[in-house]
Amino acid sequence: MLRPLEAPLRHLFGPGPSNVTPRILAAGSRPIIGHMHPEMYEIMNDIKKGIQYAFQTENNMTIAMSGSGHAAMECAVFNTVEPGESVLVAINGIWGERVAEIAERSGTSLLGLQTPYKKGRFSLIAIEKHKPVLFFLTHGESSAGLCHPVDGIGDICRKHNCLFLVDTVASLGAAPIFMDKQNIDILYSGSQKALNAPPGTAPISFNERACHKMFNRKTKPISYLFDMTHLSNYWGCDGKPARIYHHTGPVSGFFALRESLAILAEKGLEESWKKHKEVAAYLYRGLEDLGVKLFIPDRVRLPSVTTIAIPEGYQWRELLSYIMKHHQMEMTGGLGPSMDMVIRIGLMGYNCEKRNADMALNAFADALKNCKKTKA
Repeated sequence: MLRPLEAPLRHLFGPGPSNVTPRILAAGSRPIIGHMHPEMYEIMNDIKKGIQYAFQTENNMTIAMSGSGHAAMECAVFNTVEPGESVLVAINGIWGERVAEIAERSGTSLLGLQTPYKKGRFSLIAIEKHKPVLFFLTHGESSAGLCHPVDGIGDICRKHNCLFLVDTVASLGAAPIFMDKQNIDILYSGSQKALNAPPGTAPISFNERACHKMFNRKTKPISYLFDMTHLSNYWGCDGKPARIYHHTGPVSGFFALRESLAILAEKGLEESWKKHKEVAAYLYRGLEDLGVKLFIPDRVRLPSVTTIAIPEGYQWRELLSYIMKHHQMEMTGGLGPSMDMVIRIGLMGYNCEKRNADMALNAFADALKNCKKTKA
């Protein structure tokens, strides 16, 4: 503790967090102001507008959580579901598993809906059969490198009076999502991936259907911190003239998030989606040239996080340790159900450049050349 803080400079080419642009770092280092100063409210209003653009929504109930994507995940479930109600969770990786556990801890009647990674689509008959109050789907499943189609699901949920909750932590800014057009009732994301802000803030939005369910509960949400009755006031979304203290928000984190959303707006969503798709395709070709097998079929691949099957005969931990030691570069193994099945390479936001794809490919080729291959 009696020495200066040191942090290594690394290429964060894993599933997140990603490297942060100098502009966003500079925004986050500006002098602290009070979390309830008028200037802070203006910044929060800018954040709300930026999230509305990124989500493609006009929802008034749009805020950023003080916490990671998990905070938004819990906020969504805690506020819209009451004990004894049924929740249907599409499990296509670890994030479906996490929501299932959160719903179970909330005292709900949990229904799980599994799908093989290679299939990439769920059968939605269960919505009609069980009529849950909430259906959850991960749009960008970073543990598998899967981008699940969303079109039409919101229509089915509305037909059966079910709220549609979608996780876009790994896909926002990298793959198209249209909250209003696709009839998504609740959408959330995280700051640290394609948005390129530091970890610690999480955009979330609720439409009128979700708000009606949320604000007409018979019981209070199990979390005070994530209670949208209070958070809606803190963010100026409840129509009341004064904002009342609820918690101390991460001021520097909000500065950085505001700047990241401004950069996305300046660049444009369509340009961001296009670039992620082009750089991902470039990376795919390079990996195939190395003889590496891509884990997910092309039609449902997530542009921001690419998963490859662990090369036959290699120990994935040895490969990744070599890359970190010799190239100061982070790639990661699988997570949850994909553990010991894949290696994950993330090129998103600021890192989404062909020169970075070349660096990742060169590092991986070097590891394949120098790491020992087993005889198996």
